[in-house]
Amino acid sequence: MTFASMDDRNAIENEMTWGERGVANSVWEQLGRNAVKYPDRDAVTFQMFAGENDPFETLSWSDLQSKVAQTANLFRELGVGKDDVVALLLPNSMETVLSFFGGTVAGIVNPINPLLDADQIGGILKETGAKVLVTLKAFPKTDVAQKAAEAVDHAPNVKTVIEVDLLKYIGGIKKLIVPLIRPKVQVNHGARVIDFNKSIAKQPTTLTFADSNEDRVAAYFHTGGTTGMPKVAQHLSSGIIYNAWLGDHLLFEPEDILICPLPLFHVFATIVSLGASLGSGAHIVFPTPQGYRGDGVFDNFWKLVERHKVSFMITVPTAMSALMQRPVNADISSLRLAFCGSAPLPLELYKKFEAAAGVTICEGYGLTEATCLVSINPPEGEKKVGSIGVPFPYTKVRIIDPHTHLDLGTDEVGEICVNSPGVYEGHTYTEEAKNADLFYPGANVKTRRYLRTGDLGRIDEDGYLWITGRAKDLIIRGGHNIDPAEIEEALAGHAQVAFAGAIGQPDAHAGEVPAAFVELIDGGTVTVDELMEYAKKHIHERAAHPKHLEIMDELPKTAVGKIFKPDLRKSSITRIYNAALDKAGVSAQVTSVVENKKLGLVAHISKTGDVTDEQVTVALGSFTRPWVWAT
Repeated sequence: MTFASMDDRNAIENEMTWGERGVANSVWEQLGRNAVKYPDRDAVTFQMFAGENDPFETLSWSDLQSKVAQTANLFRELGVGKDDVVALLLPNSMETVLSFFGGTVAGIVNPINPLLDADQIGGILKETGAKVLVTLKAFPKTDVAQKAAEAVDHAPNVKTVIEVDLLKYIGGIKKLIVPLIRPKVQVNHGARVIDFNKSIAKQPTTLTFADSNEDRVAAYFHTGGTTGMPKVAQHLSSGIIYNAWLGDHLLFEPEDILICPLPLFHVFATIVSLGASLGSGAHIVFPTPQGYRGDGVFDNFWKLVERHKVSFMITVPTAMSALMQRPVNADISSLRLAFCGSAPLPLELYKKFEAAAGVTICEGYGLTEATCLVSINPPEGEKKVGSIGVPFPYTKVRIIDPHTHLDLGTDEVGEICVNSPGVYEGHTYTEEAKNADLFYPGANVKTRRYLRTGDLGRIDEDGYLWITGRAKDLIIRGGHNIDPAEIEEALAGHAQVAFAGAIGQPDAHAGEVPAAFVELIDGGTVTVDELMEYAKKHIHERAAHPKHLEIMDELPKTAVGKIFKPDLRKSSITRIYNAALDKAGVSAQVTSVVENKKLGLVAHISKTGDVTDEQVTVALGSFTRPWVWAT
């Protein structure tokens, strides 16, 4: 099915309604369809280590269906009904895939970021009322097991902890050494602890209960980077299947092989990548428990592509930047597409990657609250670099003025609002109070409501969507969402800090990183180094630790005393861009940063000597904020 333009998108919609598509009703039904159509075709591969000759485990679609049935049966035996929650606190592994699918079949699956603090993990377990937690058995160089034990101690609703032992993936002398150096975990909770693989091996390979035909909540995903308890978004089976359908009909063929080094607690890896494999029958490869963060993954990435004959890579800008610091040292002729999301992609990185790897890059956009996928630069059509492409079929996007609530015209900037089969209308979050003001009404009372994304953007004359800023002030560090409130509240807890403001400052590698600005109380003497150390101790997430901290005589404020962050952003762009120009030896400097209705914040640059457009473009090409010559 061709998807190269807005005309193609509209033609797909005009063929039939979404309800007439005849899609599966559930993850289990879709898995069964694949097992019938492609029983012996490879479905999922997990490789523990990143070496080009290291062993890996692969399941066919038939084997995967049997293993998922065993996993779902175990969860049901442990008391998980269709409205009960199975939480996952795991790195990537074959067991993570089985637990994710099995959790959606038996009840509601809830992947949790293992990088969160134990108290945040415990908070999510309590919020969701999880009955079962699947996590790691203590293993060298990871504290996941200890975090899990502490979190369950705070969540007495968890009755069973199922442990995955990565020792099964270890061979040779290491298999003898690991048990000797396995960390000791202090356990104070009263939950039952069992072994994952030993337990599922006792279960039948067909479902012992009837699959639910009703459209129900099948997954919970928490939002990223907040103080206290992250918000928990609800995903219906229909939303998961919609994303799978998109992967099948618009992106992949059954013969495709995907490589996905992203964490399976994130929607990009589970709903989009694993879901697209589920929808299309394509083979998906997960390298190492930590994905891109795993030892040797970047160094061996191209060799892994060659080894597994990968045709489609799932990536983010930070990973692309890291890969461009390494030679393409393998035969990657099988690779044809790269799907990039989670954060804006700089133009120069786009060009450099496409030239070095010889692949087409498709930028996409999605969000946890909409189950995920919203738009993409068409794989077979024009790719407007810097845009997030055109909406997928059956996804409607409106640009709405957040003040008047009226629809805006072509190239007018407003809040991006979405309606699709992935939007759980009115019930996005588990806490009902958090759904207040999250939706705009449709054009009339008979139309569905539109989810407010919190992103500011515009739609151009060709129907392409562009993000120009964020209404919610989130800091997106390499695709990781960070709530600035976490940084601000931590710094405000210091006795000598009167006010604190946090923003995302431009970064050549991560897109943006946290920067903090503080105003001290009268007579305050605390230093930047002391505040940085204080921040590290009091901010839960390592990703939220400020990379820059500045003490100001007075923070810019609005008439009502609210910190005026646009001025902080302009200051940061000026500082970072001037440093980059200076480092590159370019005779130019930023003289101002101006808000542009179409492009957001734009750096205005003046010449201080002989300089060309190309020199400035090269110096600033790794950043996403645009620049123009000052007039």
